[in-house]
Amino acid sequence: MKYKLLAASILATLSTSAMSATYKLTELGGLDGAKLNYVTDVSENGHVIGLSNGVYRLPIDISYIDFDDNAIKSAYESEKDRFELIDKEITFTLDDIENNDAVNTNADAHTFMIRFLSSDSRSVDSEYQKLASAIATIYKTEGATEQVIFDEQSLDYDGLTRSTSNFLSAVAEDGVMTGWGSAPYEKTSFTQADEDEAETHFLRDFIRRGVVISADGVKVPLTPEFDEFGGFSAAYDIVKTELGYEVVGTVSTDIPEDRQENIDDRCDGEDEPVSDCIENIELGSSSNRLFNSNNGIYNKRAVKWTLDNSFNITSTEILGLGLTPKDDEKFAFKSGAYAINKNGLIAGMSDVRYKDTDTRITMPVIFENDEVKEFINQEDDWESGQVLSMNDNDIIVGYATKRIDGRTTTKFYYYDKQNDTVVFPSDYFASSNSIANDINNNGIVVGEGETDIFNSSARRREGFMYTIGEDKIVNLNDLLPCYEADGETRFGYKIAEAKAINNNNEIFGVATKTVEKTDSFGNVVRDVDGNIEHESVTVAVKLTPISGSVEECPAEEVEQYERQSASFPWFAFLLLPFAAVRRVFRKK
Repeated sequence: MKYKLLAASILATLSTSAMSATYKLTELGGLDGAKLNYVTDVSENGHVIGLSNGVYRLPIDISYIDFDDNAIKSAYESEKDRFELIDKEITFTLDDIENNDAVNTNADAHTFMIRFLSSDSRSVDSEYQKLASAIATIYKTEGATEQVIFDEQSLDYDGLTRSTSNFLSAVAEDGVMTGWGSAPYEKTSFTQADEDEAETHFLRDFIRRGVVISADGVKVPLTPEFDEFGGFSAAYDIVKTELGYEVVGTVSTDIPEDRQENIDDRCDGEDEPVSDCIENIELGSSSNRLFNSNNGIYNKRAVKWTLDNSFNITSTEILGLGLTPKDDEKFAFKSGAYAINKNGLIAGMSDVRYKDTDTRITMPVIFENDEVKEFINQEDDWESGQVLSMNDNDIIVGYATKRIDGRTTTKFYYYDKQNDTVVFPSDYFASSNSIANDINNNGIVVGEGETDIFNSSARRREGFMYTIGEDKIVNLNDLLPCYEADGETRFGYKIAEAKAINNNNEIFGVATKTVEKTDSFGNVVRDVDGNIEHESVTVAVKLTPISGSVEECPAEEVEQYERQSASFPWFAFLLLPFAAVRRVFRKK
């Protein structure tokens, strides 16, 4: 329900100088059957890959659920309370779900089951079905298509299991792609020791595995040599060579002593399936927080795979670690390679020592001549960071983190390897979080940063471009029209993320726009008075430079909508892990 309009002023600190060109925005087209669309990478020859999220009609398996259990009864009572808060009568009962197929015929019932299965406790409990609404996408002239990675046809319902992680991270100049995914969950019976009754569990063979996919869809899994409990691998970048392809990422190399002790103590297969226990240790101990010593159950190392033109893996090279573990450090250490260019330079991240202490942190590094080299000065109080892209002039971009104004803040940087210089350009304002996602061979950087100076919690993010040598960034929204073609309607897009830029200075990214709200079946949602509701969604876009001049747009009215607990987006729970993945594993 709309309750007021706020005038939004343009702050002097966020203004941009006049430029000789503007950009034309074109939607790339979304995947049918999904609400949200994103770009992850673009090749110089125009291949575009990305992700779609908020898949409609996610398959719900209710065959194993005990509808007399207090957990689902309590969740249903909470659902009724949410409906009452907006003076709306609930449209289904638990009996309707159990006996009348409501989960496939009633969008409210379907949404309720998604929320129930995706709650914090049940999302990590192997006794409940696992759902994943993010799918890998290829954008083509004729429209977007899904790229299945490791998902399979379900044995319990029509279609794919929709239980896998799916991420395309990079695409080479000839359309060959790389990325990673997880194995599908399978419904399995398990009987605890000293028990007679079998339980239903949802288990998978591996948590993450890298993959190379040819332009015509042939998949080459990058299975780690150390694959105990499924192992771990992920591929983040790819470059075409004369002899084939070079792919970089991270791979499991072994299990350190203290993690093996955890496994021996906890994962005996008596009270829970061994694979479920392993997954809880791996995912439960993973963190990117500063100074956290937990890196999962595996030692993980940056890696380069070499493939020939027939997609045979001809070599696997482990690239090293930015520190030497001490004899009493029995826990897991990690490094990862996130970018490679045509010169063969590889950059990424690694555990390193914090200043002159034994504490370890994760910092941006380059892998060169059998060495792992930091390039950001810790003495300037930078405490962590990441490489996200690199051009063919050996200029690396990403972000680093430090405390600014009492707040942990990320700032984008570029590192010129040839001159051995690191620069942190001015972004939107002092405490704005910003990251650089890509750089082209013309020295133009694109990324995203916070523009909401007044909100200290959830700040709005907008895409930017920065040309090396200039004083500050330019908000890409300032380079777009003020109005639609009719000259009266406000331009309907806001660039939230600039993800990739090619050598023609064409920018690819993510914009938000307002559309009619849809439920988990894809049907239009109406309020209690019968009026169509609206919502903001993400769309994949291309920005093409055109001749012109920057328009001075008048102050804009920003519509605010009342938060309603019963109308919390049905897909929101499924987006939480996905958002973190997109931030960390952005490539080239």
